[in-house]
Amino acid sequence: MDRQGLFSKYEKIVTHNDFDGIVSASLCAWVLKIDRIIFTGPLAITKSQVTITEKDVVCDLPYPLECGLWFDHHEGNMQELHYRRIDPKSIPGRFDLKPSCSRVVYDFFSEQAELPSRFLMAVEEADVIDSFSYISIEDWRRETPGKVVDLTLKARFQSSDEQFTHMRNLVQQLRDRTLEEVSWLPFVQKRLKQYKGEEGQMLQIIRSSSGFLEEDRMKEMVVIDLTPFNRRPHLIKNLAFLIYPDSPVVVEIYNLMERGAKSNHLGVSMSLSISGNKNTRKNIGEIMRSLNIGDGHPGAAAGTVQCKSKQEMLKKKRELLNEIYRYWSSQ
Repeated sequence: MDRQGLFSKYEKIVTHNDFDGIVSASLCAWVLKIDRIIFTGPLAITKSQVTITEKDVVCDLPYPLECGLWFDHHEGNMQELHYRRIDPKSIPGRFDLKPSCSRVVYDFFSEQAELPSRFLMAVEEADVIDSFSYISIEDWRRETPGKVVDLTLKARFQSSDEQFTHMRNLVQQLRDRTLEEVSWLPFVQKRLKQYKGEEGQMLQIIRSSSGFLEEDRMKEMVVIDLTPFNRRPHLIKNLAFLIYPDSPVVVEIYNLMERGAKSNHLGVSMSLSISGNKNTRKNIGEIMRSLNIGDGHPGAAAGTVQCKSKQEMLKKKRELLNEIYRYWSSQ
């Protein structure tokens, strides 16, 4: 691969606003020498809220109307291409069902040029973090360099500008340093300390807002209901597995925000526990796709439901949780 020939071809990277998206962007930034990075979520791409052209690289997100390179690993995004009658082989870049998008990007570029060895460590951690494929609770809680960087993304940000500035700093640092070196940088350690200070409050909110559906007699599916809050509390739903270690799955349901205000629309996200991930029959990404509300991996998924009124929201919330549990039980 002639890196010189690619320098002027692409203008920006549009990537998912999580650890996998950051590692993917750092790889693309190094290979293609791109400095401009945009962070966003899948819904913004689906609604065409981000301007993307044939000169842009898209990572860990649904395929937009056009782009220069597309890298992804979500099964639902591939299904969407089939619905739109788009041949994935016609799209520059690569789709592959790997544990992380970072792995897809790494494999693609490593076939064309020798990549610095530092990227492999970051990709290996992205594989585990994005698929939540830890072998034990102790393994999950261990502070590896990747986990340290990931936790800095989970501490509360005062504004979107602060969030995106932090993410861009991480991409820039991971482009030129090892993951371990980045994990010890002062701005990373500062946010790690902040996260540790916030974690106790998150656990407290989960305890007071969680429970089980009446039909869930085995207490398999932890439900964290955040709809009573005027603003979605900042928390990490996987912390529920510290409170309910025997439950294999957690569901978080909350109201979406629109123009800074609570709306009646619902957001839902799910994660398998470490023990749940070992159950190969379960695929919660498939639950989101079957309900036609979202997408995800076998071990993590999310979706949205539109509601016209508070009364409809409360009705759909009950129905949605019951449907999720029914699909879960039938897998």
